Amino acid sequence: MTTADAARALFLDRDGVINADRHYVHRIEDFEFVPGIFELCSTAAELGYRLVVATNQAGIGRGLYTEADFQRLTEWMLDVFGQRGIRIARVYHCPDHPTAGIGAYRRDSFDRKPNPGMLLRAQAELGLELRRSVFVGDKDSDMAAGRAAGVGHLVKLDAQAERVHRAADVTVVRSLDEASTVLRRLETAPVGSRSGAP
Repeated sequence: MTTADAARALFLDRDGVINADRHYVHRIEDFEFVPGIFELCSTAAELGYRLVVATNQAGIGRGLYTEADFQRLTEWMLDVFGQRGIRIARVYHCPDHPTAGIGAYRRDSFDRKPNPGMLLRAQAELGLELRRSVFVGDKDSDMAAGRAAGVGHLVKLDAQAERVHRAADVTVVRSLDEASTVLRRLETAPVGSRSGAP
């Protein structure tokens, strides 16, 4: 597969990007979509991005909820997106935690962000060109995972627009509406400027 043939992805963290981060969300009644997420995903799909979720779910490993709870919530979430004509290509999750995990979940998994395992799996399974892809997350670990995987564009959602410590290769946005603007801007950016933040 050539670079021209490879698909590009919009990688999304879940808690804090798709839904409000409210301490190990695992029930439908506690799941609140972040404003702008449907518009961002629709924009990405229109521009030809595959939509991929990559989420740490250490609450499973900590025994706070089960894999079945996570899958049930995920199926509901995908259905809500589907009702809006949005298809999520794949959802990857890592249930492990290196110190707080219980039993087999207590391990330093290559899939757990800031490690790039989930993104590299998506690359292999979906035929993605990571240098042409975008990762939107709200934590430094999201940005580190994207960087380690070689994702070309890193976008950090920070409602407080914290600018005290910012990596040069990360675009900081205050809302998902701003993230949609970043995606559209990338379409018109000169080719030579597409290896880093716009």
